[in-house]
Amino acid sequence: MAGELIVKRDGRVASIVFSNVEKHNAVTYDMWRALPPALRELDADPEVRVIIVTGAGDKAFISGADISEFGSHRGSESAREAYNQAVEAGYRAMAAPLTPTIAAIRGICYGGGFGLALGCHLRICTDDARFCIPAARVGLGYTYVGIKRLVDVVGPAYAAEIMATARAFDSAEALTMGAVNRVVQGSELDPTVAETAGRIVAGAPLTVRAAMKAIDECLKPSPDRDLATVEAMVQACYASEDYLEGQRAFAEKRKPEFRGH
Repeated sequence: MAGELIVKRDGRVASIVFSNVEKHNAVTYDMWRALPPALRELDADPEVRVIIVTGAGDKAFISGADISEFGSHRGSESAREAYNQAVEAGYRAMAAPLTPTIAAIRGICYGGGFGLALGCHLRICTDDARFCIPAARVGLGYTYVGIKRLVDVVGPAYAAEIMATARAFDSAEALTMGAVNRVVQGSELDPTVAETAGRIVAGAPLTVRAAMKAIDECLKPSPDRDLATVEAMVQACYASEDYLEGQRAFAEKRKPEFRGH
């Protein structure tokens, strides 16, 4: 069966699952194209407060792009351009949501899979996870969008090493580089991701989205930063019912019940 992108909802937690198990969840052209609308829909849903991104099965997060399609989707200049546009759109879409995203990484996280993980706000991986961008071993050109996110997360020195050597590295190195937030044992991945998602869900959504927006703007060159929108989102927090609820809950020594308005 060809790979597919599976979208699930469980209360306020949504999941996007890359499913192509026989190929370690390699991303097909159709999966690249399905990703942006799926993320836009979830990000626009006020009931969704966190999005978990993961791979099907227990062997891989995402092993990269599905190389078996390169002959048909990268065989000509026009086909290659269409394919590259789909990939870039996928990268941009993964980094776009203001709804917090968590990459739950188990096993192989290579190539485009690593790029998609870097687009998430948080990355939690198992201690046996392996990371690599093997482009230099197969002659692929990496566009600015893919390189920019790598540099933003790990810095230029580590980005240069990752791209130039094309070597695989383990979870301990990934943590040192800042490529992941946390490393856990395999059996602890799902509970840890669920616990992290639960903490996000329990928070004030307007506050969280304002913070995600501010973080995104920090990554842009100074002239391109939309600080007016950031300030408007911050002021909306203070004008919200949730702000009053937070104060009441503190005074009453109970957990707040935030509604996002």
